[in-house]
Amino acid sequence: MPAQNPAQASASAVVISAKPVILPAPGRGEDLQVRVSAPATGDGLPVVVFSHGFGWSMNGYAPLADFWAAQGFVVLQPTHLDSRTLAIPAEDPRTPRMWRFRVQDLTRVLDGLDVLAAAVPGLAGRLDHDRVAVAGHSWGAQTTSTLLGARVLDADGVPGEDLSDPRVKAGVLLAAPGLGDDLTPFAAEHLPFMRPSFDRMTTPALVVAGDHDQSALTTRGPDWFTDPYTHSPGSKSLLTLFGAEHSLGGIPGYEVAETTDENPARVALLQHLTTAYLRSALHPADNAWKEAVTVLAEDADPLGRVESK
Repeated sequence: MPAQNPAQASASAVVISAKPVILPAPGRGEDLQVRVSAPATGDGLPVVVFSHGFGWSMNGYAPLADFWAAQGFVVLQPTHLDSRTLAIPAEDPRTPRMWRFRVQDLTRVLDGLDVLAAAVPGLAGRLDHDRVAVAGHSWGAQTTSTLLGARVLDADGVPGEDLSDPRVKAGVLLAAPGLGDDLTPFAAEHLPFMRPSFDRMTTPALVVAGDHDQSALTTRGPDWFTDPYTHSPGSKSLLTLFGAEHSLGGIPGYEVAETTDENPARVALLQHLTTAYLRSALHPADNAWKEAVTVLAEDADPLGRVESK
């Protein structure tokens, strides 16, 4: 079937959702739970695989997942092993490899697209396997970045395995951790995987950073979250949100306790701009992103700015 351009989807499209859809995961200790959200109608639907932040689950990030689905995307949200819903203790032997399990979760979702679609009534055969993007927030953004080509440096600074996936055509990195050169002593000791190299992250991506996002994991300021843009090659855009902290206005969920910068207007802008980016990234003839950037640039009192390379 011909691919549907999400720009043609109704802004208020009816969304259907199913959870948990289970994908077998030998060697993981827990089968993979996934939430599937999709517009009730339309064919050739593009796909967004979303990686949640630390402790969250497939039940989070409704402000983004529900919005994208209403705009014509099939949104797939796996629950990673660090989720509070699984209550895996810190002393679990899988903990040191948790970041690798996260990457494998995303790959497993890509491998299981047909299985996931078949679990939702009326969705089978409606996905466009050639138009796939990945997105993530915080630790989820770092997880996502590996599928775009980022690598983890070892103790000697040598890049690790290439975990990029050619099926992924674009990414959205929301509050993605930066380079590991300026980690706090705690982060350096307990989170050795937080030493990314973006030198080979060539897949197109939108990096989103809040200019008030001060992380306890780095000795640097909010500019740390712009590293994935600054240090990666290829087609990249950076959206800097003014006044935004780590939750970027409240994307993990509505009225969640960890949101320190609740701002519905900021979330609405992020919904709009990420949707426009995904549309144009997966449908190059679509001008949604160009138009959205122009509107933001002409705003007399903008909530952020965009730069691209």
